[in-house]
Amino acid sequence: MMSKSVSSGQSAPIVRSPQEMRREAERMHDVMLLIQHLSEQEETTIKMILDCLYDVGSVNLINQKFQNRPLNQLLKAIAWMPKPVFRVFALRWFKKNCPRIITNWLHSKVSFKPRQPIQNPGIPPVAEAQASALTASDRLALAESDRQIRQLRSQVRILTGLLMGISILLGSALIVPNPITGANLIAPQKKLHSQP
Repeated sequence: MMSKSVSSGQSAPIVRSPQEMRREAERMHDVMLLIQHLSEQEETTIKMILDCLYDVGSVNLINQKFQNRPLNQLLKAIAWMPKPVFRVFALRWFKKNCPRIITNWLHSKVSFKPRQPIQNPGIPPVAEAQASALTASDRLALAESDRQIRQLRSQVRILTGLLMGISILLGSALIVPNPITGANLIAPQKKLHSQP
């Protein structure tokens, strides 16, 4: 009888002990603390990463939102101006959220949970598997994460609108004549006269 259950490949799943679960939670908390420490120690590196992401993201966003070639080129030329403001907010967001996000992602990579087949085409298999295994506190945390994601998306939309508005305002200030003097803000080059 025992050889039959072993040969069929079916066995009872191993239940994790509370000690194993507590040890896992402690180690993942340690990982989050280490990532927080890393983000504090490597702030310059994070700023450089955020700068690179801003450069790529601003060009892609302008290309996606503005198909008019002259406006597109103008916005690309002045897109660097709001970068310091972006860096401040992005660094603050990174330090607040990324250690937890990275820790959760790393934890999902070492959990080795089997994927379940798609039962409902409207729900991704990973989300469906996670939803069935969630406790009440996990569901609250997931709801909070969803709320934060929606809030961040709305903040991105607002910042995008501000970026475009500031870019257009600054671009028009360089092009439109100064109303007080009637002269363009860009001073014309004076001819150099040689004196005898």
